[in-house]
Amino acid sequence: MRIRSFDKGKAILFLVATPIGNLADMTFRAVEVLKNADKIYAEDTRNSLVLLKHYNISSKLESYHEFNQELKSEQILNELKSGMKLAIISDAGLPVISDPGFKLVQMAIENDIAVSTIPGASAGISALIASGLAPMPYTFYGFLDAKASKRKQELEELKYVSHTLIFYEAPHRIEDTLADLLAIFGNRQIVLARELTKTFEEYARGTIEEIQSILPLKGEMVLLVDGCKEEIILDDPCKKIDELIALGYKPNEAIKEVAKAMHTNKNELYQTYLLYKNKK
Repeated sequence: MRIRSFDKGKAILFLVATPIGNLADMTFRAVEVLKNADKIYAEDTRNSLVLLKHYNISSKLESYHEFNQELKSEQILNELKSGMKLAIISDAGLPVISDPGFKLVQMAIENDIAVSTIPGASAGISALIASGLAPMPYTFYGFLDAKASKRKQELEELKYVSHTLIFYEAPHRIEDTLADLLAIFGNRQIVLARELTKTFEEYARGTIEEIQSILPLKGEMVLLVDGCKEEIILDDPCKKIDELIALGYKPNEAIKEVAKAMHTNKNELYQTYLLYKNKK
C-alpha cells in the first residue's frame, strides 16, 4: 500500500508534536498546520487552549482521549472520509506515544487516508540524549503498570535487556517503581529526568539506591535505566523457566527470556525443558 501524504485536496490526519514544557519549543510548521486544520483533536482541551491562544490558533478544538476514543474515532474517520484535514495533539510531546491515537491511525491507513507526522519534542528521546547512558540501542517502554504485581512482571520481562530502557513515571509512583527496580534489576545505574525544558529541569544520575536517597521529587518524570551488562549464568535454567511460568508467562515466552539471559539457542533450551518436564 502506498499513500502520498500531500496530494492536493485530499484528506489527511496530522500527528502534531507540541512542547513538553517550554511553549517556545513549538515549531513554525506545527503552528502553520494547526492554524490551517479544519479541526484539532486534543487529549485535554483545557491544556491545549493555553498553547493555541499563545500562538493565536483559532481552529475548532474537540477532545480526544482514552475515555472517548471509541466513540470519537468513528466520528473522526467519517470527517476524514469527507475530505477534512484534521490534527491530533496530546498534552505534551508526540501524540500516540503513551496517548490515544494508535487505533485512529490504523483506521485511517485501512481507509487509504494519509497520515503525516509534524515532528517536534519528545520527552523520552530528549532525556535519553542528555542522560549519559548509551543512546543506541534503546527500548522505549512508556508507563509501567500501576498495579504492583503487573509492574513486577513487566520488569521481570525486561531484566535481561542489554540496552537502555526508557520509562515514563508519575511522581506519586516513583518510590514504588524504584523499589521494584532495585529488587529485580539490582542496584543498576539510572537517570531520573524531571520537569524537562521547564525552569526546574533536573537530571539526577546515579545508582538506584542513590536516587532513592533524594526522594521525594515532584514533576513529570522520565526514568532511564542502564541495560544489563553481565551475562547471566543460571545453574538450573529449567527451574527458572518454571518460576517465570508461575509469574504468569506463557511457556514459550519463559523459554525465550531464559534463553536470552543465557545467550543460548531457544530451540535447544526448549528441547532441554521438554526432557526436564517428562522426567518430573
